[in-house]
Amino acid sequence: MSENTMSPLEDNRNYIKGTAIVTVFHNEENLYNVTRIRVKETNIALDEKEAVVTGYFPRLHEDEVYTFYGYLKDHPKFGLQFQVEQFKKELPQSKQGVIQYLSSDLFEGIGKKTAENIVEALGENAILKIMQDPSSLKKVKRLSEEKATSLVNQLREHQGLEEIMIKLTDYGFGPQLSMKIFQAYKQDALDIVQNQPYQLVEDIQGIGFARADELGKKLGMASNHPDRLRAGVLYVIEQECNQMGHVYVTIDQLLARTKELLQHHRTDQIDEMDMTREIEGLKQDKKIIIDEERIYFPPLFYSEKGLVKSIQQLLSQTQYEDQFPESEFLLALGELEERLGVQYAPSQKEAIQTALQSPMLLLTGGPGTGKTTVIKGIVELYSELHGCSLEPKDYKKDEVFPVLLVAPTGRAAKRMSEATGLPAVTIHRLLKWNGQEGFDHNEDNPIKGKMLIVDEVSMVDLWLAHQLFKSLPDDVQVILVGDEDQLPSVGPGQVLKDLLQSNSIPTVRLVDVYRQAEGSSIIDLAHDIKKGIVPKDLANPQIDRSFIKCHSSQIADVVKKVCANAVKKGYSPKDIQVLAPMYRGPAGIDRLNVELQELFNPKQEKRREIKHGDVVYRPGDKVLQLVNQPESNVFNGDMGEIVSLFYAKENTEKQDMLVISFDGNEVTYTKQDFNQITHAYCCSIHKSQGSEFPIVVLPIVKSYYRMLRRNLIYTAVTRSKQFLILCGEEEAFQLSVKRNDDGIRQTNLLKLLGEQINNEIEDDEVPFMKDANIGMENVTPYDFM
Repeated sequence: MSENTMSPLEDNRNYIKGTAIVTVFHNEENLYNVTRIRVKETNIALDEKEAVVTGYFPRLHEDEVYTFYGYLKDHPKFGLQFQVEQFKKELPQSKQGVIQYLSSDLFEGIGKKTAENIVEALGENAILKIMQDPSSLKKVKRLSEEKATSLVNQLREHQGLEEIMIKLTDYGFGPQLSMKIFQAYKQDALDIVQNQPYQLVEDIQGIGFARADELGKKLGMASNHPDRLRAGVLYVIEQECNQMGHVYVTIDQLLARTKELLQHHRTDQIDEMDMTREIEGLKQDKKIIIDEERIYFPPLFYSEKGLVKSIQQLLSQTQYEDQFPESEFLLALGELEERLGVQYAPSQKEAIQTALQSPMLLLTGGPGTGKTTVIKGIVELYSELHGCSLEPKDYKKDEVFPVLLVAPTGRAAKRMSEATGLPAVTIHRLLKWNGQEGFDHNEDNPIKGKMLIVDEVSMVDLWLAHQLFKSLPDDVQVILVGDEDQLPSVGPGQVLKDLLQSNSIPTVRLVDVYRQAEGSSIIDLAHDIKKGIVPKDLANPQIDRSFIKCHSSQIADVVKKVCANAVKKGYSPKDIQVLAPMYRGPAGIDRLNVELQELFNPKQEKRREIKHGDVVYRPGDKVLQLVNQPESNVFNGDMGEIVSLFYAKENTEKQDMLVISFDGNEVTYTKQDFNQITHAYCCSIHKSQGSEFPIVVLPIVKSYYRMLRRNLIYTAVTRSKQFLILCGEEEAFQLSVKRNDDGIRQTNLLKLLGEQINNEIEDDEVPFMKDANIGMENVTPYDFM
């Protein structure tokens, strides 16, 4: 630690020196702190002898003196606060102060007598001497080597943080990132930042290649430095998987794109031989796996192989083929049709029979083709033929409920439950997701059930599919249901598409449209889009849809007027969903949410509200969950409503709070959790998957160009149950429908499904870059959008 010789008065920055009175708030994970201190010295005008300091620093000890550097800010609710950018703990200046400090509970095993011996031997500068030369403790009588080592380590831990934080700030890292770096590396933080800056790309969430490269350049690291090449390779693979949905990259792609990345803003040429050497090193370190010409991150490699092995084991079951004679099945089906008042079409009958007589079925079809009707038929007939109840109340706690219904999102599960009358949950809830600890259910602790039906499978990425299939019991039947023309999963892979193309799994495609009651034209439009057809009557108003022509700059006003008209007709914000493909710009999600909050839930004089960044939250706001919170049974993509709002002065936590109801499940959010939610008056088309809404308002303009694809517009249109209002430019709609070049995702699943996977699949819990979370649900696929 550097000497503490400079007085704050010699520093022209704003500072406050003082001792802690009370910690108002302390987050153990990121060390964000709000503390009231007693001011001993300052160079800013303060009316009080106390001040509130906020920022990223450890919990303060009441007996210690700290100097905080930063600036005053006027919080609209809490008044003046001092925002801390840097801090340091002042060393005690007197012999008595040093004795008191060393004998405090900060230092285990050092009592008052030992502290007095240390000061007697080393003087009032004892702490500084120990930090500069640990061997000086040999002069202290009756101090064991073990206690001396422990004291040095504890002093470094307590005294070294401030210096590290200051130096990290000098390198351009803000307090929050600096604290993350310190938490990851502790006393080695400065050494790693100064000598291995590219290691931050692998270890620290929030630090990308560009940031590390800027630091590497400042430190004089060469363009072809091995650490730089290694970080560039990992970054390119990560980008290809997260942004493009690939499961692997080829060696040629990796070399070309890494070279392009590394030579950006640099004049030196990068030698491919050097990159190849680093790729081989990453392979040796088990950071990547090279399989022929394919380069994988380990979790994706093992997920692909593991999923294929699970499916092959499932398909090897033969006990279902002849368990019911044809006559028994047809009799039961006829009785079911009579009881439900339905008549199944031939393809629907085929789907039901195949589901009951096969270990696995793929059921696919567009809107209105009867997928839900078939699911209900499968469940009802399974109950009839097996003589088992579908009433959960008929089963004791330790008894197995035979039919499990799951979907990727909470809203999709809710729709499934409403359609079948049976409980349905998310995949994560079924497998009991525990955040960084993973799932409770796995190959060693499989789920319990006889039949598993998974809806909206197009949304399921490779990693999650593997987690689900490896958790299945040996004797389960599986039905996967989805629409192959919808958007693929946001996470890596295209599981449904690959399974369908493999022709190795029993498949039924429903093509006949049945849901066209009352002359609905929305389904007709969806099927036209699917075929690449732009209807000639697009601009002509239909009974359930319309197209309002306007430019990008007019979108916000038009959307607002459309929604206002819907409200006048008796619809609520829950019934009306605006969907858009992009967040930024005059027609983006962020701007539309501001306008729609003003319409649906405007500011009122005595109405409570809390501001978080640029967003204002009020009771009654429609909000969207952005990350999984399994302990509260709330998952990414769930929509809720703010039902209560509490200010910090009104609760024992001394924090602003929101209470949000997700279909009756009330969850409390404190200030640091507000980044888990956003307004949901308008949401992305990706986030809307698995849901349906009475009214969908869909702006579509050429400024969305980058995102306009057939499957995107098809997915948006099929979210609408009753009314669809398109607004924007016809040319943009035509472009979307004609543009079907979404790109083939690079996966090896299709090829593997045609091979027999006999080799032992290794454990796939292998770190993925910063946090082992590619496709995993603490950082969900939807978080990449």
